[in-house]
Amino acid sequence: MSTDVSTASESGHQHAMAHRTTTEPRAKVIETIADAAEHQQRAYAHGEDRPLAGYLAIAAAYAASTAAGVALVRARHRRLPRSIAVRDITLIALGTFQLARVITKKPITSALRAPFTRYEGTSGPAELRESVRGSGVRHAVGELVTCPFCTAHWIATAFGFGLILAPDATRLVAAMLAAEAGADFLQFAYARAQRLDS
Repeated sequence: MSTDVSTASESGHQHAMAHRTTTEPRAKVIETIADAAEHQQRAYAHGEDRPLAGYLAIAAAYAASTAAGVALVRARHRRLPRSIAVRDITLIALGTFQLARVITKKPITSALRAPFTRYEGTSGPAELRESVRGSGVRHAVGELVTCPFCTAHWIATAFGFGLILAPDATRLVAAMLAAEAGADFLQFAYARAQRLDS
């Protein structure tokens, strides 16, 4: 009986040692990679606050969203268009421009940006100037939601999937946003004409 216990104890000890032997190199590799990434971040940032890990998280979220869109297209057996009409490209461009401004600059969406930004004043008619706050992922998200150029990439991708999955609804939304953008420019032109007349 004691021999069985001893054998089991030795077997458990050997298993624990084997497990430790296999996990230690992995831990060292992970630690080495983490140290190298931290070194590269310091070298890249050059003393500035550049949240590379946050950027990487956002890029991963974008890739995951795109992959989900592709999976949905395949699940619904939709075919990719061979070409996109100039009318659709124009509508999507104008819609993307306007929606990016609405998300990143308009007072109506400031509540969505508030966890990542700080109000600094106005930057133009019906638009706000905000600074990014926080660090890491929070800072990276703040940069995303205050940058119309950055947000436009996400919006254009969504419109692209929309044209495949729900083309009529996508065109309607894009047309409404395009009309809003056109109305904004007409408002600016009207205000300028009034200033010139006075």
